[in-house]
Amino acid sequence: MRRRDIVTLLSGVLASGAGLAWPAPARAQQGAPAVAFFHSGSAQVNAGIAEAFRQGLREAGYTENKNLKIEFLWAEDHTDRLEAMAAELVRRQVAVIAANSVSAVAAKAATATIPIVFQSGIDPVVSGLVASLGHPGGNTTGVSFFASTLEVKKLELLHELMPAAAVIAVLVNPNNPQEENQANEVQAAASMLRRPLMILKAGSERDIDAAFAALVQQGAKGVVVIGDPFFNSRRTQLIALAARYATPAIYSNRENVDEGGLISYGASLPEAYREVGIYTGRILKGAKPADLPVLQPTKFEMIVNLRTAKALGLELPSALLDRADKVIE
Repeated sequence: MRRRDIVTLLSGVLASGAGLAWPAPARAQQGAPAVAFFHSGSAQVNAGIAEAFRQGLREAGYTENKNLKIEFLWAEDHTDRLEAMAAELVRRQVAVIAANSVSAVAAKAATATIPIVFQSGIDPVVSGLVASLGHPGGNTTGVSFFASTLEVKKLELLHELMPAAAVIAVLVNPNNPQEENQANEVQAAASMLRRPLMILKAGSERDIDAAFAALVQQGAKGVVVIGDPFFNSRRTQLIALAARYATPAIYSNRENVDEGGLISYGASLPEAYREVGIYTGRILKGAKPADLPVLQPTKFEMIVNLRTAKALGLELPSALLDRADKVIE
């Protein structure tokens, strides 16, 4: 895409009032560095992680609109626009780019010089973001969840919750570059548990609706929602569909359970973005991404919503409840 086309695209979206728009420059001290927060989702759904990013920057000594400018870029789940947005971002020569997994891949393809700090649920080595976890070796570093490992644990928890269920479904996003690896690992775990598994793919709102209808029609009694930025942004839809079809679902992020989902297992997403903010601050002070090892969470939490369990007619095993980090009653 030509630069003129990129500018036309962004200007047109701004005029239409849609979320994918280039923000006006924030007011800050003259000469203050500018960083970009580049995300494939939307501002409304991801307000919590944006604030966590600001918190990490404050801990590193940088406060928005005082000694730092932050430009927030939201693709509103239009991943086909990330390449154009990354190209325009590079043209603006921000000091650091903070990005979620798919946005980081687009940014990495657009620049080998501007530092990039990512939060990634996909393997950053396999996706080409870094050479290794301990020695990233290029212009990128960040925080990695290795979500595929977590998906296996989520399947085991749903199996423990519903040992008699004949079939469990797994919802994956075909637009995620690690979708095949995620599906394969969960399928292998299901084989070990001797559980039939139904793989359903959804890359749009309409696909999610169709996937839930299909899992009910085909007799699945529960669903593992793979950790994915798109699914994170559609948590309200996912929770509503699980309730409508009376289908127990397990998610990666506690925000889903706080808003009415049944159960979640994973690391804290806001905590990851706080770490992204801290790393961004360190780079602004002169640290090189190549010298900052990729961080991995050491704490994983399980959150259970008893109100949702009762609405679904589920009796949760006491052993599972005893291991929960939080039970919403």
